[in-house]
Amino acid sequence: MKTSTKNSKSILTFILILGLPSLFLMSCSKPANLGNITTPIAGVAFVQASPDQPTLDIFFNNSKYNNSPIAYGSAFGYATVNAGKVPIALYNDATVKTIVADTLQIAQNVTYSLFLTNTVSNPQLFLLTDTLTKPTSGNCGLRFIDLSPDAPAVDLVIKGGSKIASNLTFKEHSTFLPLQGDTFYTLEVHAAGTSTVLATLPNFKYQLNFLYTVWFHGLAAGTTSTDKLAVDIITNTYFM
Repeated sequence: MKTSTKNSKSILTFILILGLPSLFLMSCSKPANLGNITTPIAGVAFVQASPDQPTLDIFFNNSKYNNSPIAYGSAFGYATVNAGKVPIALYNDATVKTIVADTLQIAQNVTYSLFLTNTVSNPQLFLLTDTLTKPTSGNCGLRFIDLSPDAPAVDLVIKGGSKIASNLTFKEHSTFLPLQGDTFYTLEVHAAGTSTVLATLPNFKYQLNFLYTVWFHGLAAGTTSTDKLAVDIITNTYFM
């Protein structure tokens, strides 16, 4: 079992970028609403979830979108990308060797999270649509995704409490589920249907009207502190 040490220090707020990739816009309105923009665009966030990959660079439409190399467990927030068929390529930052290249079908005025998954021998891109709507009264929203390629099916459980998501396997995920806001929880990833704890996200305050993604990653066969099973959290957005 690995207890996540990143906790609040690794929380990455996915705020829509309107303009250059380095310009972050904090807004009280819903970031998923791109407004009346002439050029059809979408918002795409990226998470490096492949545990044995080197640091990398990401290109959309042949333009580099990261300001510094992206390491395992890191991410950057929603970047504006032209809608339509979008070429994407990930490169080893040191050698400039292609890690994976593909074309994504991106819809206008929609937000996505893009994950690099699996291992260096079989890199895979996984595109997930982010439905960023305000949580119901008194709640936050929490989505759980399993990104460990070799772990057994898992449940997400509140320590000492109820089950949030059940029996998820690699690349399966829940929707944003309601959870009482402004409350501290310790979350555990269990082998499905058991009390066996595979990873723990320790005491963290889930704030009212925030949307979070809890992501399980790493390798069941991992042998180092960096590639063993872990669970971490991303703040997708918030609503005033």
